Amino acid sequence: MGIVQILLVLAMLALLVKPIGTYVYHVFSNEKNGQDRIFGPFEKLIFRLIGLKNRGGMTWKQYALGFLLTNIVLTAVGYVILRLQKYLPFNPSGIGGMEGTLSLNTAISFMTNTNLQHYSGESGVSYFSQMAVMTMMMFTSAATGFSVAIAFIRGITSKGKTLGNFFEDFVKAHTRVFLPAAILVTLLLVALQVPLTLNPTLIVQTLEGSTQSIAMGPVAALESIKHLGTNGGGFFGANSAHPFENPNPLTNVVEMLSMWALPASLPYVFGRFARNRKQGWVVFGAMMTLFVAFLSLIYFSELRGNPAIAAMGIDASQGSMEGKEVRFGIAQSALFSAVTTAATTGTVNNMHDTLTPLGGLGTLGQMMLNVVFGGKGVGLINMLMYAMLGVFLCGLMVGRTPEFLGRKIEPREMKLIAVAILAHPFIILAPTAIAFLTDAGSGAITNPGSHGITQVLYEYASSAANNGSGFEGLADNTPFWNMTTGLVMLLGRYVSMIAMLAVAGSLVRKPWVPETIGTFRTDNKLFYGILIGTVLIIGALTFLPAVVLGPIAEHLKLG
Repeated sequence: MGIVQILLVLAMLALLVKPIGTYVYHVFSNEKNGQDRIFGPFEKLIFRLIGLKNRGGMTWKQYALGFLLTNIVLTAVGYVILRLQKYLPFNPSGIGGMEGTLSLNTAISFMTNTNLQHYSGESGVSYFSQMAVMTMMMFTSAATGFSVAIAFIRGITSKGKTLGNFFEDFVKAHTRVFLPAAILVTLLLVALQVPLTLNPTLIVQTLEGSTQSIAMGPVAALESIKHLGTNGGGFFGANSAHPFENPNPLTNVVEMLSMWALPASLPYVFGRFARNRKQGWVVFGAMMTLFVAFLSLIYFSELRGNPAIAAMGIDASQGSMEGKEVRFGIAQSALFSAVTTAATTGTVNNMHDTLTPLGGLGTLGQMMLNVVFGGKGVGLINMLMYAMLGVFLCGLMVGRTPEFLGRKIEPREMKLIAVAILAHPFIILAPTAIAFLTDAGSGAITNPGSHGITQVLYEYASSAANNGSGFEGLADNTPFWNMTTGLVMLLGRYVSMIAMLAVAGSLVRKPWVPETIGTFRTDNKLFYGILIGTVLIIGALTFLPAVVLGPIAEHLKLG
């Protein structure tokens, strides 16, 4: 029955990829279509308000500067609001201002699309902060990543054109993608009993005669963009395990498809821009193959249960239910864990710290690779980076100048790709080592040994991949963890985005190379295998030693 549930969700996703991908392509193709009559007047008003008179194309440097400055301003605004939330409206519970390092970490976290939370949602921030900082940044960070992905696609597929205009793409991502989708999903979640209110905390009398405070708020509105934007920050500390955020299996499926559908559609969008849909399906197929492999590892590990508990004579026929909600069971918990780390969302409907060692490895592995669909645009950008690397390696083996989509891949592009590839493991492994070497870092580990290694490794992998989920056994709300993870989130978000925009800017200026009989094709089964192999080899070379010390060692000890 569990496998049937998983297959149904996979089938629903597959049916959504083409229509959503087609819609997104028409949003950003800058060709006139029926959408202009609906959204055009609103966009013209926004362009007039922000003073955007010239919507001409930008170079990669102008595009990068545009999104960096926008993100810096929004981060500063978010920081100030969090610090001053005690004095701002819509704070019926009287929540005080956030501590300085936690405010900075939180503002960076939400602006980088990470939503790493070193605080508990219902007690750490006011309604105003939830709406003006968290919800606002969930829109803007998702729109930023989406815009950069589209610019990158334009750069590697267009003939002698620019990357587009960041501010136009940024506005369109809001008006034509995230706002309409968020409204629809919000209404659907409200219909499925997710709260949406500005009333204060509800005080009720229990059956024993005592009183209980039940936190509420505009939950459904945050839940919709939290998943659509692959953000992940929960309104409540328990995130999507909380019955107000995710009350039943149907809302569980809605939330999984919400965070998964847009990233999964981007390879198809890429194929449309490249005028070669097979190219897009090859990338999608490679992503889905890797996803199914990691999902299988998580599902069957959790289904098998914990052998140490079984050895005590305790019935483990239901699998490892520790940290999971009974209303979801093993199948929907494992699938949710796989989807949230594949789409780098970070929302959780079960506690990842309680996953079996191999189940935890499945979630950790997807964040380490950061190409299995990924968040809003980042996953596709990273996968195409590996595609170019695969083409380059194959070209060297046969003695040809590598080409990708009619452009030669030369040393400049490979240096930038190398920066992006090496930066990701460095910002995970280096801070992990520093944490173990310092009392401020190692003191946060609540479960010494192999599991403690995994806790620290997961925290930095989640930060670098802009995922935001965590092994919650780590006591991470300290200045050390707030500052180090904040830095990792910044580097994880912007280094690869800037490097790959530079690659797109380099390729867009190159002359088109006509296809010949000797051209290495990148839209067939051979390249599908090369793409998967390149990702796995690079991933194993960089992360395998650390993984052996953490989840693999823990698994061997359980046997």
